[in-house]
Amino acid sequence: HCGCCGALMFGESGTSRTGEVHRYYKCATAKKKKGCKKKTVRKQWLEDLVVNQTMQLVKDDAAMESIIAKVMELQNKENTNIPLYEKQLRDAESGIQNMLNAIQAGILTSSTKERLEQLEETKRELEARIAEEKLAKPKVTEEFIRFWLLRFRKLNMNQKDQRQALVDTFINSIYLYDDKVLITFNYKEGTQTVTFGEATEVASEGNGSDLDCIPAPRKTSTHCVLVFLFI
Repeated sequence: HCGCCGALMFGESGTSRTGEVHRYYKCATAKKKKGCKKKTVRKQWLEDLVVNQTMQLVKDDAAMESIIAKVMELQNKENTNIPLYEKQLRDAESGIQNMLNAIQAGILTSSTKERLEQLEETKRELEARIAEEKLAKPKVTEEFIRFWLLRFRKLNMNQKDQRQALVDTFINSIYLYDDKVLITFNYKEGTQTVTFGEATEVASEGNGSDLDCIPAPRKTSTHCVLVFLFI
């Protein structure tokens, strides 16, 4: 998204006099010349920056453990039926035991037998409901979540499909300004600031791409803010 007006940013390309194709991200509003003056951003530079910052998150042990803990917490909150059914099942089992104790004590009437049958039927129904809920939404173990997330550390960032998988999993949105990039992740654990100078140095190790039409970054002002948001 454009940080200036909030509109979506789309990819476009242009050919230089030498025949070289340059690809950019451009604000939809600016392209239509409807008031926004957001400058274009080189496609490769931005994508390298986003991938690099995301990989820093993935390689941070503390951040990943926090994510794993939050995923487990959210998973436990997702299904509210199972805890309810389990409580009702415990109540039914307790009632059955009370009925059996009464029978052993010599208290056996038609109503006692009828009540026992009702409780046993309730128990069977609750056990079936719990089984159905667990089959519909099987709980993922903490070990599997850790394995699934940490496998992203082994991705080859030179492969387009693997870069895309990383972005699709961790990135919620990206807002581009003329002096900073605001990246919102799907997980929240504080914020991090990276100067464009540092980011340009990292990205230039690949294709030497940088921001188009933006002055050379200054250490004191330009920065990239990373926000982690649990959704």
